[in-house]
Amino acid sequence: MSGPVSEPASGLTDEPVSGPIHRRERVPVRGGTLRVGVWGERGPLVVAAHGITSSHLAWALIGPDLGRDHRFVAVDLRGRGGSRDLPGPYGMAAHADDLAAVIDHYGGGPAVLAGHSMGGFVVAETARRHRNLVERLVLVDGGAPLPPPEGAGTVREAIERTVGPIVARLGRTFATRQEGRDLWRAHPAFAEWTGACAAYADYDLVDLGDRFEAACRLEAALADAPEVYALPGMAPAALPVPAVFLRAARGMLDEPDLPLYAPGRAAEWLPGVAESTVDGVNHYTITLSPRGGAAVAAAVRSPAP
Repeated sequence: MSGPVSEPASGLTDEPVSGPIHRRERVPVRGGTLRVGVWGERGPLVVAAHGITSSHLAWALIGPDLGRDHRFVAVDLRGRGGSRDLPGPYGMAAHADDLAAVIDHYGGGPAVLAGHSMGGFVVAETARRHRNLVERLVLVDGGAPLPPPEGAGTVREAIERTVGPIVARLGRTFATRQEGRDLWRAHPAFAEWTGACAAYADYDLVDLGDRFEAACRLEAALADAPEVYALPGMAPAALPVPAVFLRAARGMLDEPDLPLYAPGRAAEWLPGVAESTVDGVNHYTITLSPRGGAAVAAAVRSPAP
């Protein structure tokens, strides 16, 4: 397969000057090309998947760290970021096949896969569908089925009740880039605002000439959402590779007593997973804060449990 197509990538405020350069590349997949962010030139391959409305810049603090001794490749999932124009169908199987193409493109496996939020479900499905390409998993506050929100009558209501104002932005436009950034800054989970948060918020916007809109397509989020909930008839299922689960101690809105995952839920639904708690972080800052980023990088570097 031919080499990736490189694109310029602006520097990240929190990336050390001496750290590896962040570059954006494209990898052939079904229906077109998938955008990925890459840090590092050599070392073991790590491929990372983000959450339901997110992008590869969810890993903006972790990439420079791991890129020093790994090749760290974080994807924009189909329907999001620089991959927003890739066609459906969406769903975990489609995303898993895209990740398999990325692994093959960067030399083949087995690779360590890291998944944040819905990305945890993506990497788990990749391990199930492409076992030979996966060494182990790092699940970051995601990948174990969630209880459906009480009273939610539709998929959209379910994800709105789970991720709140973050999904509401998918149905609106912004007059300026600053207006879009302000939405993120007002979110309680982003009280600890970093340069990585700013880069993440700016990348989230698509310039339409006279206005901006979110880079995540609503139809992609709605198509993927049902697969993150524990629906009637589902049963716990062990993963086919070693896995660790990092649980954020705080919640979606930075609540100290309402984490997305209660203690023990991941181990209940994914028998055999090694579960641990990252204190002082919420569902977002588990990747976008120095404390959370350091915990994730350490889990990637650690040998299998």
